[in-house]
Amino acid sequence: MHRTRTSIRATARFCRPSAAKSVRTMSVATPEPTPATKALLDLSAAYVLPVYARPDFVLSHGHGSYVYDTAGKRYLDFSAGIAVNALGHADEGVVKTIAEQAGKLLHTSNVYHNEWAPRLAELLVTLTQREGGLGFAPSTAPSPGAKAFFSNSGTEANEGALKIARKVGKDRGGEKKMRIACFENSFHGRSMGALSVTTNPKYQLPFAPLLPGIDVGRVNDVEGLEALVTEDTCAVIIEPIQGEGGVNSADAEWLAKLRARCNTVGAVLIFDEIQCGLYRTGRIWAHSALPVECHPDVVTMAKPLANGYPIGAVLMRNSIAETMTAGTHGTTFGGSPLACAVGHHVLSRLSEETFAAQINATSVYLDERLSELPAKFPGVLEGKVRGRGLIRGLGFVDAGHPGSVVEMARARGVFVLTAGKNVVRIVPSLNVGREEVDTAIDVIAGCIADLDSV
Repeated sequence: MHRTRTSIRATARFCRPSAAKSVRTMSVATPEPTPATKALLDLSAAYVLPVYARPDFVLSHGHGSYVYDTAGKRYLDFSAGIAVNALGHADEGVVKTIAEQAGKLLHTSNVYHNEWAPRLAELLVTLTQREGGLGFAPSTAPSPGAKAFFSNSGTEANEGALKIARKVGKDRGGEKKMRIACFENSFHGRSMGALSVTTNPKYQLPFAPLLPGIDVGRVNDVEGLEALVTEDTCAVIIEPIQGEGGVNSADAEWLAKLRARCNTVGAVLIFDEIQCGLYRTGRIWAHSALPVECHPDVVTMAKPLANGYPIGAVLMRNSIAETMTAGTHGTTFGGSPLACAVGHHVLSRLSEETFAAQINATSVYLDERLSELPAKFPGVLEGKVRGRGLIRGLGFVDAGHPGSVVEMARARGVFVLTAGKNVVRIVPSLNVGREEVDTAIDVIAGCIADLDSV
């Protein structure tokens, strides 16, 4: 049977701690696909490269934090397209912006200027200066100091950042200054360069040999920094909060030591904020809240920037940008008028004071609800909830449990993700409300309570 809206909300009320001490939810079997859905699944099997393991339903439309499949079942999307749909689904402002710009210019190539790329670049720089990041302390005083390069995805943004850092390394130290340091449990993309610094054998081994000159360290390992980052290191790339790798946060004290080590040897420090940046922690960057002594030279972004329309970007200090001249890097589609118009609209709304305040208030409430779970399920969950803001992770003692919880939650009408080896990842849209938080956490709690029946 399909789960109705009423049954999901009834489950949520039943599961609220104030309503019942025992948090349990009856399992709901995934129904067989309808004939129309099966026809689409068969079409995909016949013609689409089978690199994704996907459940047997087809999504057709959405609104806000909810999506619907072709059979009419509604799902609360607490994955947000893997931290992409910052404004949720079918946002009216995004739809209007796409329609208006599509009626003017879709694409011109980078042979010519368009009106939206410089406006979006300016907004990225001025917001970073205002809120802090990239070496700027929070300030309202305008000043130059950074440049942006637009790509089509996060992977391409990271590829661009690595290329730029390699060129800076040769400028500073000659041909030998070419090594790149990265970290365990990182995820930077699946192209050959980005994959080379994504140190997961599952992703890397089928495609080896990869880019040479890669050194791998451990996040928050102070003792290993000197050996990891040497005179031959041109770049260090790190996620301040690892997403795919398990929602692991880098300590501010350690990041300051990493920054200092990069300064000593002349290495470019790159923060990959593709998943944790652009207001997911309540400010434009996850590192905006940290002292300038922790800040990077380069920050990469993508996922939420245009709410699902493909765009990525590399934002870098002027001291890094000066190495790049005409012809040293490029892209056919990156920085298109359509992508940048949508990006400017989305970022303008995310940066509004009222919107940022709502993100922070919801983050506090989500933290309160998530913090109930380790006490309810000792021995099943780690004692501390991972992450901050609206990028959170529940660590499980048994690495087999997260996959089961994700499947059970999906059957009950809630999308969440796995991460790392033992984590359920929670990355909702940034305009999510308290009611949706309650529904999601109550369903997750019910799934954890029912693990013994799986």
